[in-house]
Amino acid sequence: MVNPASVVTNDDILLKLCHSVSHVLSSTSGSQISHAGMVQSISRTRLKPDLGCFSIFDGGFSGLVVINFSAAAAIEIYRKYMVNMGMPESELAFTHTSDDVSNVMGELMNQILGDFINKISKELQTSISQSQPKMLTINKELTISVDTNLDDAVVRRVSFKTENNHTFYLEFAMDKTEFIRSVDFEMDEEFDPDSLLEAHSIQTRVTTSSNKPAVKSTDDDAGDLLDELGL
Repeated sequence: MVNPASVVTNDDILLKLCHSVSHVLSSTSGSQISHAGMVQSISRTRLKPDLGCFSIFDGGFSGLVVINFSAAAAIEIYRKYMVNMGMPESELAFTHTSDDVSNVMGELMNQILGDFINKISKELQTSISQSQPKMLTINKELTISVDTNLDDAVVRRVSFKTENNHTFYLEFAMDKTEFIRSVDFEMDEEFDPDSLLEAHSIQTRVTTSSNKPAVKSTDDDAGDLLDELGL
């Protein structure tokens, strides 16, 4: 009998994707992005107003990721991301229809999927690739259904909230599948590049400090001078 703890299901994979969304958006915007504890089962994925982004992935398993941002959520994330990057607020866009907003949100989607694929590759020992994310500004009267052409697809929706309580939604469709651990293995240890650089910087400062010659006090210098003069 297979130990349930050694089986990874579609919903486990979805949870990893949710963690990637929260982690990437929180770290890049310098704010708190959280996802709901409940997952909704839906029949199909859709691009919805105000800003929809999607990407297809293939390889060890196939699927589709859609993120639908409200205008308020998109602008909040965009502006906090740009300010966190050092851009002055006066130079930032104010509407979600701006090309700059679409470009930034598309880049963030790319980072989310990159983080997700990296985790999946390590934890499930499989390889998947993604298409370039596509970002569309959608008006209130339009909803676009996205067919996945998957056999026995599992389709889910998860809601997210920004720090200012603006909501956006992740929709996820993939082949119904399970990954079953057949042998024990150790995953490569993950590291945070920022933490590594900070640790290296601290070590450098400590080494530099320890190599500095000791500075004599004024009293010691005066005593040495008197000794040389024989006084």
